[in-house]
Amino acid sequence: MSVTALLGLQWGDEGKGKMVDALGSDLDIVVRAQGGANAGHTVRVGETTRVLHLIPSAMLNGHVLGVIGNGVVVDPLTLVRELDALAASGVLVEDRLVLGERAHLVLPWHQALDEAMEIARGAAAIGTTKRGIGPAYMDKAARNGIPAAWLTRPKEFAQRVREDLEQKNLMLRALGAKALDADTFLPGLLAVAARLAPRVADSVGLLLDAEEQGKRILIEGAQGALLDLDLGSYPFVTSSNCHMGGLLAGSGLPPRSVGRVIAVAKAYCTRVGAGPFPTEDCGAVGEGLRRRGHEFGSTTGRPRRCGWFDIVAARFAARTNGVTEIALTKADVLTGEPVVKLCTAYEVDGVRTTDFPGAALERAKPVYEEFEGWSDDLTGHRDSDALPQALQVLIKRIEVGTGVPVTLVSTGPERSQTVLRSRSA
Repeated sequence: MSVTALLGLQWGDEGKGKMVDALGSDLDIVVRAQGGANAGHTVRVGETTRVLHLIPSAMLNGHVLGVIGNGVVVDPLTLVRELDALAASGVLVEDRLVLGERAHLVLPWHQALDEAMEIARGAAAIGTTKRGIGPAYMDKAARNGIPAAWLTRPKEFAQRVREDLEQKNLMLRALGAKALDADTFLPGLLAVAARLAPRVADSVGLLLDAEEQGKRILIEGAQGALLDLDLGSYPFVTSSNCHMGGLLAGSGLPPRSVGRVIAVAKAYCTRVGAGPFPTEDCGAVGEGLRRRGHEFGSTTGRPRRCGWFDIVAARFAARTNGVTEIALTKADVLTGEPVVKLCTAYEVDGVRTTDFPGAALERAKPVYEEFEGWSDDLTGHRDSDALPQALQVLIKRIEVGTGVPVTLVSTGPERSQTVLRSRSA
């Protein structure tokens, strides 16, 4: 079992990029398996901070092969811009990147449709990133998508683009949006197709062979478990399955190959866009967390909603994903809070429960336990025994509440600011 899976335990933005990067020195291959450029994984090494949208985070380690798997929807224009930006900063990854031939493409009309559909929802808007992710997955489900394999056949690709845009213009007009002209986009798309064609390959076969050879593989999830299309707070979810099952389907790897499932969670909670958020703090505490934690979307720049850690939701996500360990991030952001709260139950319609209520989440009121805070600066800590006693008590309560050990604690944004803990739960 040479495969590790890493996913978000909350509503996304948990710090997955840093954790994947921190694990990169022990990897041979890293795989993005779902989502698209709506993801923004932030990695800081020294004074340099990079936000990666499609390129797997562990590729910043120079020996790691990166795979964009079949479950991802790929904006080829964004991918090339990201490759160029990395190259301009001295990070060369293009020759180590594999673009799965089964991955579907996000094209400019998907983004136009995304925006038009969000506008049409009016007050019921769900807060999409408008990156075209939902419409691309719609095409895939309707068996009308364009897989990356088409990038290797430029003439057929150009004809397919024209045919697809004819259909999409009917939808755009129906939504009151402006129709698009294929000739505006085709030259750029064909240039990008020529650039990416050598990178297109059978990623599923590559990964199956690598797994059989004992290669060290990490599947890097995007978004978070509570945004999963099937198990999240529907309809305020993403358009892909960011659950463990989605990571497997989106990579092509079998369940038996995964021996370790790491879930990344902040020491508090955040959420971007609309949707229920039981532990949200709309006052001074929430504003302080946003300011100290720099809680603004790495993809959209939108301010994140902030609140306390939710054990009920975390336990649900841990159980449904078979999580074997938790990586706790941004513990340093809680430094200075005199009291730290954990939500350990909900009250739904006057009834107390420790079960995640699904459709009734918008009516859930948090029940809190309060813990003593700490004032120690955590950023220099590298030894788990040196962490403040108050933080260790908090971590133990999270372990008991979720049933999962916390084995990694992030004490700052840099790769080196990560504390290893024993499996104590």
